[in-house]
Amino acid sequence: MIRFSLLFILLFALFASPLAVLALYSLSSSWSYPQIIPAQLDWRSFAYLADHFRNIAVSLLSSCGYSLTAVSLTLLMTILPAKLFAGEDFTGKSLLEGVLLAPALVPPMAFAMGAHYLFLHLGIADTFAGVVLILSLYSYPYMLRALVAGFQAQGGNYSLCARNMGASSFRILITVEMPLLLPAIVAGGIIVFLVSFSEYFLVFLIGGGTVPSYSGYIFPLLNSSDKSVASLLTLLFLVPPILFFILIDRLIYRLYRRRGLL
Repeated sequence: MIRFSLLFILLFALFASPLAVLALYSLSSSWSYPQIIPAQLDWRSFAYLADHFRNIAVSLLSSCGYSLTAVSLTLLMTILPAKLFAGEDFTGKSLLEGVLLAPALVPPMAFAMGAHYLFLHLGIADTFAGVVLILSLYSYPYMLRALVAGFQAQGGNYSLCARNMGASSFRILITVEMPLLLPAIVAGGIIVFLVSFSEYFLVFLIGGGTVPSYSGYIFPLLNSSDKSVASLLTLLFLVPPILFFILIDRLIYRLYRRRGLL
């Protein structure tokens, strides 16, 4: 028990220490070696946040919007292929699965340049829809792997029982398999959300600078000498994912309680 507590404290300190440094940076006008803590504290970064709150809020909402839409689109794209890969054996299965997982292995720049050329001809470059589509195409392998694992974990007994009772394939998918897939959907959705929310290059290239993004807003500040404002906005970057995790956790808990699974 003591070893577990010490390990927990060590891991907490390891992950919390960068956040503590950011918090101190956001409250300081200057902080240099060998000072342990900043010699002078000020609220200049919070004044910047108040003055530019509208632009920051727009970029945050836009990033959350296209990230959540990408999660929904990747789920629609992968639910049937995942069921096929989990339940069927056929010639060329490994090759096809490898091709579908390729976007996760290809460098983003190479993937985005080819997609940008195609999107220009389709007329969806520099649009919100184009950003959602490129993020979905780039991140769907994470959802696909999560759903394949989810289908394999639940097996086929539940679906077989429902089919023997006369349920259609669509009804089995919606009322039997999807509820059992919720943990896998949440796992894949969280990864897709984080990848989409933190992506800079794909959104900048396909969005053409017309689609607001929070990563695009803070990127110039990260390269500037003003570490105070950059640190505060980086801490704010953590808020939407944490709220998203809490919301999903509460929704799943209530749904499972309602169905008597907890």
